[in-house]
Amino acid sequence: MNKYNEIFGVDISKDVFDVYGSKSGHNQFKNAASGFMFFLKNLPKKSLVVMEATGYYHYSLAQFLFKQGVLVSVVNPLSVKRFIQMKLAKVKTDKSDAKAICEYGQINQVPLYSALSDVQSECLQLFRLLDSYLKKRTMTKNKLHGEDVLGIPSKHVYRSLKRNRKHLDTEIASIETKLLSLVKQDQQAQLTLLKSIPGLGVKTALFLIVITDGFTKFETAAQLCSYVGITPTIRQSGSSVRGRSRISKVGNKKLRNLLFLCSFSACKHNKSCREIYERIVNKGKSKKLALIAVSNKLLKQAFAIAKSGNPYDETFVSVLMANG
Repeated sequence: MNKYNEIFGVDISKDVFDVYGSKSGHNQFKNAASGFMFFLKNLPKKSLVVMEATGYYHYSLAQFLFKQGVLVSVVNPLSVKRFIQMKLAKVKTDKSDAKAICEYGQINQVPLYSALSDVQSECLQLFRLLDSYLKKRTMTKNKLHGEDVLGIPSKHVYRSLKRNRKHLDTEIASIETKLLSLVKQDQQAQLTLLKSIPGLGVKTALFLIVITDGFTKFETAAQLCSYVGITPTIRQSGSSVRGRSRISKVGNKKLRNLLFLCSFSACKHNKSCREIYERIVNKGKSKKLALIAVSNKLLKQAFAIAKSGNPYDETFVSVLMANG
């Protein structure tokens, strides 16, 4: 017997969100404060609202409902997509997606959502802005290089690009300083622990703490690795299909990229990471595959150390990971 009076599936977009109730059927609301309130008034007590993690759009509704005491679950979009594919659905509309999410919530034991604190919310917004500025700075640097290649660059264009790069440098430094201040305010102890891991940069440590809510959102290192998307996928069927193993790439792309950058330093300064890198390369595997394995190792070390509360110790970290 289901422990909820009714389960609602929500498919949310920029302007509206479609809702399908296991008993009440389909409805649609405006994706704004007024729509949130109207939806809340129509919710039976002891209901569960299930929605996909769809970038920015789901966040406001999930936070609002959680603060009103409504049980909310935010699920992986890929899981819902596979669920729909298994049903061999031929129709795809916002209404059908909401219904599929509702059915997914009825069949599966979905995790309950826990709202972010104000500090965590601000940190995530800052990280998104930081990521945007970093991409713009890279584009500006490439453009400067392109102007140099022309041989006779326009002085006006060149000066404008340099001013833009300087402005981005200032904004990036300001955001990084603010992020460090916020995490120190909320999770100073964990930041100190993660910084003790050789090869793990401060920016990566900050991001890890923010997205894992101080490592409370994951029970095992395997769950965290799966979330980030650095678990290997095997492509093999019988004797004819033997594809190359690769990472899943389903997960948090930003954190995956940060860990990959850290893997270069970890190969030099982190004993366990260096050993796994050398072992894979000596087997004739690619250096990229070895660096991905190092990224995975770094993430497992971070999880073990954060959970144990003990700083990095190369003679003890393997034991921590084995027990975790």
